[in-house]
Amino acid sequence: MSVDPALELQQALRPPPRSARPIAGFFLDLAIAIGALLILSLACGAVWAAFKGAQIAMQQGGALDPASVVRLLGEPGAIAVIWMTLVSTGGAALLVYYWRRRATREEHAVSRQAVLRIGTWGWVVATATATFVVSSAISFLGQHLGIRPQPTNLAVIEAAYVASPVFMLLFGVLIAPAYEELLFRRVLFGRLWASGRPWLGVLLSSAAFALMHEIPGTTGNSWQATSMLWLTYGFLGAAFAFVYWRTRTLWAAIGAHALNNAIALVLLNLSAGS
Repeated sequence: MSVDPALELQQALRPPPRSARPIAGFFLDLAIAIGALLILSLACGAVWAAFKGAQIAMQQGGALDPASVVRLLGEPGAIAVIWMTLVSTGGAALLVYYWRRRATREEHAVSRQAVLRIGTWGWVVATATATFVVSSAISFLGQHLGIRPQPTNLAVIEAAYVASPVFMLLFGVLIAPAYEELLFRRVLFGRLWASGRPWLGVLLSSAAFALMHEIPGTTGNSWQATSMLWLTYGFLGAAFAFVYWRTRTLWAAIGAHALNNAIALVLLNLSAGS
């Protein structure tokens, strides 16, 4: 007896069954991700310090005591910080995905079907355009009100882009969108979506996305500037979650995120050139 492919796809596209205690699962996923990120960040810092300390000791002929080596270490360069970010955040995303929210064979099949639809990529372009327009509008409003928010990672990104533009293009346009979408959309939003609570998933995952990009009290931004950054990141997170929900493929969210970052890097390059 043959199975109608259209009926099979329609059945696969139905909302997944509700899971038990999805909100608790969401916060557990988030806690695991934050814990893994902190541990990996400390490990990366220790590896960098050991490597840099060994270099200093070799340059000085081993004449320095440990306290002097520590004093000469300084801070990691921009490229080193980007690599630490890649290992820590990317590692945390992979850990939570494979441990808690690995995609099933059926989900992979639905995603492949969605990738082949032209409409999926229309949604990608529309989402990236919307994020650019809204982000620009929020920035314009901030300037009109005399508020100039400074994203925490902007100085590092600018310095890393000057040092290695090709690497930063690969990181900003391909690598970072992939692991961020895996964590925030596939794992965090996906858990609440799978339980039949997609709008709650959009809200909570977008809030987590905003807070992890701009942690309160860790920058010199005023509360007004921090609020504007949260609004911007929150909208980005909501837009990427929506395009994932609408198209049913994480590749759409990754594509929209990548295109948004590409536009931002082009504008950064143009502003640096001028």
